[in-house]
Amino acid sequence: MSREARREVEKAMSYRAVRVMPFAVGLLFASGIVMAANRYLPISGEPFATSFGTMLTLKILLAFSVLAHFAVAVVKMARSTLTVGWSKYIHAVVFTHMLLIVFLAKAMFYISW
Repeated sequence: MSREARREVEKAMSYRAVRVMPFAVGLLFASGIVMAANRYLPISGEPFATSFGTMLTLKILLAFSVLAHFAVAVVKMARSTLTVGWSKYIHAVVFTHMLLIVFLAKAMFYISW
């Protein structure tokens, strides 16, 4: 595949991702909020009383950080001020936070103190 064809495909995928991602992120957060409200509301009164509650609280904070970074990226894209540096920073931070969220999701059920 030629370099020009790859750039066209990348441009088309980026355009589609920008249109789809806000809905995907919104749906992900809505499902997380519903699950937290239905399943973990009883322990939300004292979130740091147990290791499970502590890790759940940290996981929720990381998720809101991902949402904030995503919102910054969307606003910067809308204003055409999203630079390559900002894009790389946001991708690196969101990737790191997502790895930590996945780790905490598993650790909540296996690690206790």
